[in-house]
Amino acid sequence: MPTKNSTQFATSNLDAELNDWKARGTERDINGHSIFIIDEGEHSLPVIFMIHGFPTSSWDFQGIWAELAKSYRLIAFDMLGFGFSDKPNERSYTIHQQADFAEAILKELNIGEFHLLAHDYGDTVAQELLARQLDGSAPTPCLSVCLLNGGLFPETHRALLIQKLLLSRFGWMFNALTGFKQFSQSFSKVFGEETKPTQHELEQFWQLVNYKEGKHLFFNLITYMRDRKLHRTRWVEALQKSKLPIALINGSVDPVSGSHLVTRYKELKCRLDYLAELPTIGHYPQVEDPVAIQSHYLKFLATL
Repeated sequence: MPTKNSTQFATSNLDAELNDWKARGTERDINGHSIFIIDEGEHSLPVIFMIHGFPTSSWDFQGIWAELAKSYRLIAFDMLGFGFSDKPNERSYTIHQQADFAEAILKELNIGEFHLLAHDYGDTVAQELLARQLDGSAPTPCLSVCLLNGGLFPETHRALLIQKLLLSRFGWMFNALTGFKQFSQSFSKVFGEETKPTQHELEQFWQLVNYKEGKHLFFNLITYMRDRKLHRTRWVEALQKSKLPIALINGSVDPVSGSHLVTRYKELKCRLDYLAELPTIGHYPQVEDPVAIQSHYLKFLATL
């Protein structure tokens, strides 16, 4: 395995766990790009469709996968620019584009209806999908939405310094200077004090970031923060006017979207059918405490 001082992990150096995850999925041509999709479970079971966050991948959900798979068909994918999917080097990534990929995957897999579980960047994609459900343009019915920590409202999203630098006009330069050490420091900051990622976990996340030379994309992908401001009205109204049940499971000590996010969510009178606040957990609840997440999520699904 590469050392902690490595600035880029070669594709061939994926560790055994990541190789296994990759082998369990497939890469399909979706909207002209190779997109990694993992689809497991009997087709007769209800579907949970998962959307990951920035800058990670579907691997984020592996900790809760086995338990949910006992009762559901599970589908997750690596969004364009992430994980094992294609990573075009261009600054034209948009949330609407990622939502188009999500809908195309559901169509490709002949999904009739689904439950949606999202995190971080994926929350914003979920908001756009929810808006499409609301305006009647969604091709596949969604049954429920569960949101883990994410920047649902631009006014409460407390971006890290590195995120602000990457979004600036000098983003390409800061991107080039970002290595494993800088990534590890920034990434670890958003976890709870008692649930920091291990060295091994950090190396796995870094391998996924660098797959298909993906590190160079940080400053391209970060433009989603602008999307959140531009489409705030549409995406907040999707939460306020939703006809679908919504759950919010949130790590409270997340410096980016912790307890202050829940406060704002309630202030804006967004629909909320199930709330779980995890007092010692940070920005990656499904990684930090998978047992609690799967327990709360299954409780929410049982109420439907």
